[in-house]
Amino acid sequence: MEKVALGLKANWKQFTLLVLINGFVGGMVGLERTILPTLAEQEFGLAAKSAILSFIVVFGVTKAMTNYFTGALANRVGRKNLLVLGWLVGLPVPLLLIYAPSWGWVIFANGLLGINQGLTWSSTVVMKIDLVGQQNRGLAMGINESAGYIAVGAVAFLSGWIAAEYGIRPYPFYLGIAFALIGLLSSWLLVRDTGQHVQAEAQSSTILPLQRVFWETSWKHPNLGAITQAGLVNNLNDGMVWGLFPILLSAKGFELTHIAQLVAIYPLVWGLAQLVTGKAADHLPKKPLLFWGMLLQGAAIVLMVFAEGYLAFAGLSVVLGLGTAIVYPTFLAAIADNTHPQQRAKSIGVFRLWRDLGYAIGAVLTGVVADIWSSGTAVLWVGGLTLLSAGVIVLRMNHRNDPNVRSS
Repeated sequence: MEKVALGLKANWKQFTLLVLINGFVGGMVGLERTILPTLAEQEFGLAAKSAILSFIVVFGVTKAMTNYFTGALANRVGRKNLLVLGWLVGLPVPLLLIYAPSWGWVIFANGLLGINQGLTWSSTVVMKIDLVGQQNRGLAMGINESAGYIAVGAVAFLSGWIAAEYGIRPYPFYLGIAFALIGLLSSWLLVRDTGQHVQAEAQSSTILPLQRVFWETSWKHPNLGAITQAGLVNNLNDGMVWGLFPILLSAKGFELTHIAQLVAIYPLVWGLAQLVTGKAADHLPKKPLLFWGMLLQGAAIVLMVFAEGYLAFAGLSVVLGLGTAIVYPTFLAAIADNTHPQQRAKSIGVFRLWRDLGYAIGAVLTGVVADIWSSGTAVLWVGGLTLLSAGVIVLRMNHRNDPNVRSS
C-alpha cells in the first residue's frame, strides 16, 4: 500500500476540491428552497399543504435510502465512483423542473435530486473525514457543511430574485444545469479516492468494531442512538422550514422578494457559523453542544408562531441557523468518534438514512397538521418535538469515545 498521510495540511488540495464540489451539491437544493411551493400554487393549482409538501417527502425518502446504500457500498465500490454516479443522476433535474407539464414530473425530479444528494453529499462527507483523521474532524465537517449550506442559502436567494424579476420558469433553473455539469466534470477528472487513508487509520484505531452497525447506530448504542434521533428531528424541522415557512410568510402578507430574503437567512447563518462551530467540536465535549443546539432550534421554531414583522422573523431565522450550525458538524464528528474506521462509512450512512427520513416525516407531519388545523399549529408541533429531542440527548448520551473529555 502506498504511504499516505492523514491530516488537513497534508491533504489540503483534495480537501479544498471536495469543499468546492459540495458547494455545487448544496446549490442544487438551493434552487428549490424559495420557489417550488410558489410554483406548486401558481402553475399547478395545488392548494392543500400536504400535496405541496409531497416533493419534500419524495426527496427525503430517496435521499435517505441513497445515503444508506452509499455508506454500505463505499468500501466496495469506491467513494469517487459513487460521487460521479451522483452527478450523472443529477444532470436531468433542472431540465425536468424547467419543462415539467404536471406536478408529477416535479415529484419525479425531486426523486432524482434525492438520489443525487445522497450519493454526492455522503461521498464528500466520508472522503473529508477519511482525509483529515481524528484531530480535525469537527473542523472538516464544519467547512464541508458550511460550503454546502452557504450555497443553499445563496442560491435560494438568487433563484427567488430571478423568479421575482423574470418568472418562476425557466431562468432560475439554468443555474442547476451549470452546477451539475461543473460538479460532474470536476468529480470525474480531479477527485482521487480515499480508500488508502481509511486503511492507514484503521491500523492505529482503538475503537472496538460494532456488532451490528445498523441497529447500534439507529438506537442501541447510547451515543450513536442519541445522535441519530437528534439528526432525524433536526431534518424534520428543516423540512418544515423548507416547505411550510414560505407558505407561512406568504399568509402573513410578505412578498416573494422578502420571502426569498427570509428563507435565505437561515441556511446562510447555518452555513457561515459552521466555520466556527465545526472547530468547536474538535475542542469541546459533544454532548452539551448537541443539547444546546437542539434547544435553540426548538425555541426559535416555537416563537415563529407568535412573530410579526420582518425583523422578528429575521432574528428567529438567525437563532435557528445558529442552533443548526452547532449540531450539524458535531453530529458527523461524533458518529466518527464512536465507530471503527472500517465501519465509519456504513455507520454514517445509517445515521444519514434516519436523519434525512426526517425530511419526509416532517413534510408529512406538518402538511397533515396544517391541513387539519393550521400552519401555526404544525410549527408548534415541530418546535415541541425539537425540544423533546434535546431532552433525549441529556438522558442517553455519555462521554464514551469523546476525545474532548478527559477521564479523571
